[in-house]
Amino acid sequence: MNIIGLDALVFGVDDLAACRQYLIDYGLRDVGGDRFEALDGTAVVLRAKDDATLPPGLGTASMLRETVYGVADAATLEAIAAELSKDRTVTHDGGVVRAQDDLGFALAFQVSVRRPLDLPAEAVNAPGAPVQRPANTVAVDQNAPALPRSLSHVVYFVPDTEKAEAFYRRLGFVCTDRFTGVGPFLRPGGTQEHHSLFMIETPPFMKGCEHFTFHMGGPTELMLAGTRFVEKGYQSFWGPGRHKFGSNWFWYFNSPLGCHVEYDADMDQHDEHWSPREVPISADASQLFLFQNREKWAPSGPPPGAAAH
Repeated sequence: MNIIGLDALVFGVDDLAACRQYLIDYGLRDVGGDRFEALDGTAVVLRAKDDATLPPGLGTASMLRETVYGVADAATLEAIAAELSKDRTVTHDGGVVRAQDDLGFALAFQVSVRRPLDLPAEAVNAPGAPVQRPANTVAVDQNAPALPRSLSHVVYFVPDTEKAEAFYRRLGFVCTDRFTGVGPFLRPGGTQEHHSLFMIETPPFMKGCEHFTFHMGGPTELMLAGTRFVEKGYQSFWGPGRHKFGSNWFWYFNSPLGCHVEYDADMDQHDEHWSPREVPISADASQLFLFQNREKWAPSGPPPGAAAH
């Protein structure tokens, strides 16, 4: 099925004001109606946790209330509705198909709202390769915009990854890689991105959203956006660094949405010729390298902590 990827994530939150400010400071644009968009129109949508229009919660502390996938066309919507109607309640109203997956996560499917982007990627000059950044064009601009381009992926805590994976396979998702005993990275059929969904097996009381992320234009944009976020007082959770599975750069932050929120950049692309990898999870398997955010330092004297001679 031609599911392109995530169009939106809908949260029912405790503190609307704090969540609104967080998403604006993260770099999303407030377009009204508590919808906060990336450059391509993918979004996070906020509601008060007791909003009667929201799907039921997961019965845990998770604030994620609905995952919205964008599809290529109306024919894909009809195919999804037909498949899911075989064994569960499905609604199809106003161009949106809604149902629950086998673990109770509320899903919606719609013809994608994504707008085409025509933006440059980060250009890198390297010996032995054609010049990407011409003479007299500098790479560093401390005032450059660093805005989220597109909703990348979501990570679920689930009590049964095998059952959950079987459900998404019905919708054309394929496994690109797997952490043994932890869970799969899943790619829907309408994209070659390494994953739109990753699942981690946890006890039932943890069921919910671990994190979500938006793509940036490259590692420099990621570092610039993350540094600005730290300077606004937000707490770094993990990163910056670079993952092994997916190869994407990452930087995770704590948030008032009941989950972590990540910036990512430069994710691998895969097609039907890719063979999934599987390894036990570990720090070495999860990241190629990991930096630690700290205050800036300039070489005007001995580095902090250097021994005197």
